[in-house]
Amino acid sequence: MSATPIDPALVDPGAERVAEYSRRGYADDVLPIRPQERTWRTTQFLTVWMGPIHNILSYFTVVGFFALGLSAWQVVAAIMTSAVIVSLGYVLNGQAAAKYGVPFAMQLREAFGHKGALLPTWIRGIIAGVVFFGLTTVSAAKAFDVVFTTIFPGFMDIGGGGDIFGLPIPTAISYLVTWVITVTLFLGGQKFLGRFSTWANPAVFVLVVIAVVLAVVNAGGFGDVFAFQAVHTAVTPLIFISCVSALVSNWAGPIVNTGDYTRNATSMRAPAIGFPIGVIGSYILFTLVTVSFMASLQVATRGEFDINSPGVFVQAINSIGNPFVVVLLILAMNVGAIAFCVFGNMLPAGLQLTAQLPKVFTVTRAAVLSAVLGTLMLPWVFLENTDVLFLFYSFIGSMFGPIAGIMLASYFIEGRKTLDLDGIYADYKGGQKGSLPAYNWRAVGLLIVSFVITMAGTVLKDVDVLVQIKNLAFFAGLFIGFVGYALLTLAARRRA
Repeated sequence: MSATPIDPALVDPGAERVAEYSRRGYADDVLPIRPQERTWRTTQFLTVWMGPIHNILSYFTVVGFFALGLSAWQVVAAIMTSAVIVSLGYVLNGQAAAKYGVPFAMQLREAFGHKGALLPTWIRGIIAGVVFFGLTTVSAAKAFDVVFTTIFPGFMDIGGGGDIFGLPIPTAISYLVTWVITVTLFLGGQKFLGRFSTWANPAVFVLVVIAVVLAVVNAGGFGDVFAFQAVHTAVTPLIFISCVSALVSNWAGPIVNTGDYTRNATSMRAPAIGFPIGVIGSYILFTLVTVSFMASLQVATRGEFDINSPGVFVQAINSIGNPFVVVLLILAMNVGAIAFCVFGNMLPAGLQLTAQLPKVFTVTRAAVLSAVLGTLMLPWVFLENTDVLFLFYSFIGSMFGPIAGIMLASYFIEGRKTLDLDGIYADYKGGQKGSLPAYNWRAVGLLIVSFVITMAGTVLKDVDVLVQIKNLAFFAGLFIGFVGYALLTLAARRRA
């Protein structure tokens, strides 16, 4: 059997250069992956997000759109617009890593400098990785409450109404179970994770399809499903775009560090084809789940439900009525949630910390630390209502938007689709100056300025334009980052 031809577009640094980078103290996990050592084909990129998209946190976010007055069709339009933007972000921001095999944390040095890269690295690895781990895990735990209650009818009575730091004792047990499963799956290693996503995510897909059919029947048919509207208020274009921005922000972390996945690509075509088909296809089913489940809940409760309740989507799952299907569906969605924690939070956090502090962390040690910190921050506080969650998405978007914009401008405009590998992996601690600066103040300064502008509306609530920019934080930050860095780069070239 002949070996698969290597894509000539991929850059091979060679065994000697990789060995030299290793001797400088760089951990194996952050070294460039040579083309012949890569394992992810189109199938892996097609399936990697099929399961994770179907997690309770994502659904809770979208239910918030109904609370703002969007109709079923408007929610569908918002979700599918987000799907196109997310898949485009994956493809474009993953090109550099696919070509050179470098992880996100090392690629950042090209744009921000070898020390300046610490700022976006900590933002992605610690702030987002930790917080999103906690949010996703606690939302999955709330869903597990239903499963355990179905199997053990007295489960929610455990603890006699007591709580642990505000989390009911039964849900705390569910949280612990979810936490252990998530960390154990991560410890299986990246090759195991690749195989897991290839087989588990399509299984989630099948179970979700079955549940959609039951929900549509409960709701009275597709006509009633797409006629659903929880709150009848006027929806302005800005409200619609704010909803799109919030859902994109939910996936902004993986957009920023998509290089951690595309660096495993066996060709440039694999992620370029696999990501859009997998993401957009998954979101089509995601939209059907959202509107059909909420329409089913409307019929089951005769409209008597709180659209702002953190548990409203779990109620919608329960409205299907068949306990066996409900348990299977929650388990399937929690597989998606756990996969999201592993691929979208633990792995990036581990890689980022290891890249910057290789003598302190391994990927495993750093990832487990993020799981511990994600619990200590008491994430259930963020899920008290949709207002707090949307504020969190504005905060995340205000950081990830400009990081993504600066990375794109750095690679496509400043670097003209090239990376300086020797500069990225220079022996700075050994006294080698390297070809990259310690701080690229254009990038660092722009990131700080963009964050201040996009979050100013949180404090200056009377300035309407700043409030609107805050609501569109990811898009505003992406624009400021890309256009700002491109203009600064062109100005620097003229001066030179």
